[in-house]
Amino acid sequence: MPRAVKGVLVECDPSIKALILSIDSKSHNIVLADLDDEHLLIDVPMLEHVKRQLDSQLAENTFKPAELDDIQRK
Repeated sequence: MPRAVKGVLVECDPSIKALILSIDSKSHNIVLADLDDEHLLIDVPMLEHVKRQLDSQLAENTFKPAELDDIQRK
């Protein structure tokens, strides 16, 4: 018999989806269902954790103008 699962439907581009799946691969308790290329069902209590982790990863990979100054000085 089918069982209802409470979750949050997340719509995102494939690159963000890959990051979320990467975060989930460490704990296996975030993604409830991988629906298609742009949709995931995420466990409600884990949503804030996913947001923090995404912000952290995106901040690491974002170009900062100060880095350009360091490169130009060399």
